Amino acid sequence: MKAAPLNKKFWTPGVLVMLCFMIAGAIAILGRFTGGIGYVTNLSNARPWGLWVGVDVATGVALAAGGFTTAALAHIFGRHHYESVTRPALLTAALGYTFVVLGLLVDIGRSWAIWKPMFNWNFNSVLFEVAMCVMIYLNVLYIEFLPIVAEQFKDRVNLPGMLSSLNSLVNWILKTGDAILNKTMWIFIILGVVLSCMHQSSLGSLMLVAPTKLHPLWYTPLLPLMFLASAIAVGYPMVIFETTIATSSFKLDPEMDILTPLTRFTIYLLGFYLLIKTGDMIYRKTWVYLLDGTYQTNSFLVEMICGIALPWVMLLFNRVRQSRTGIFIAACLIIGGVVLNRVNVFIVGYKPPISEGTYFPAVGEMLVTFGLIATLMFIYRIAVTFLPVLPGSREVNV
Repeated sequence: MKAAPLNKKFWTPGVLVMLCFMIAGAIAILGRFTGGIGYVTNLSNARPWGLWVGVDVATGVALAAGGFTTAALAHIFGRHHYESVTRPALLTAALGYTFVVLGLLVDIGRSWAIWKPMFNWNFNSVLFEVAMCVMIYLNVLYIEFLPIVAEQFKDRVNLPGMLSSLNSLVNWILKTGDAILNKTMWIFIILGVVLSCMHQSSLGSLMLVAPTKLHPLWYTPLLPLMFLASAIAVGYPMVIFETTIATSSFKLDPEMDILTPLTRFTIYLLGFYLLIKTGDMIYRKTWVYLLDGTYQTNSFLVEMICGIALPWVMLLFNRVRQSRTGIFIAACLIIGGVVLNRVNVFIVGYKPPISEGTYFPAVGEMLVTFGLIATLMFIYRIAVTFLPVLPGSREVNV
């Protein structure tokens, strides 16, 4: 079915709840910029990062992987059967990376200097590579999304009053730009996949400089490979998750003919991630920590069992893959496992030698995170309401 704007009521109770979280998050952000980071967080000089880095940045980047994995599948590998889920995945990726940048603006001490990596290049810095890749990829995502906007508005622009003389020019720009992008889009798709692989792995490389600060269960020379493998493995489950939520909320066709085949790819991708995690643990003999009863060990066990092994076993059964509820539960477990992995690496398993006590995010930190997530969902709702993102209006009773 051709993508089309949703013909649905916008202001629903769910949207109003999102608005409340957005307002609360905005108040917390205002407090952060007027009172300083210490005013709304439990961070310190000994513990300079926490929830915002672990969730808003590292987790946000990983969960936006559905954009490049789906684009690669549909456009590079020629599986055009999956085109209908490419647009919502692309929108989620664009919004996800946008809010990663916004999260960084809140997190870093001198947010007004975030532009400096563009001109001050440090080729020995992994963080520099991450910054440049994220910045370029975000622009690539916007370019990939432009044809969707042009499809909705080309030949339909009708500016009021004195601006009406610009109608022809604007329509021509939209039409011409759309034609040019359609011919050159393959360049941006390939560029997006390459950039994503680079910075997904480099996020893991950031922790290679902290062998004495990161728990042995997570510290490994294979961290870059593990971060990349987990991001790729969570890409299609994120598509399943968002598609199931959207089609259920708007009572659209569940698209099981597309989501079920995606689970077959997930079996191999998640299985590879499970293999390298287990093999690394055995090779480095870090399994000796598994029964020491600490909160780090317990968190690692939950990550491995509930976030990787259990959903992988579930997807081996055809009955689960054919069930809308089954694949949704498996997708939620995989997403939860990747989220927990990023939290474990950057928060739970990370303990500076000079840090006093344990870290737990303050209410202000949580409000900022929830506010950013709510804003992402709010803009997603606006986009699918007024732009051709989701497949057409064939409704079903659910």
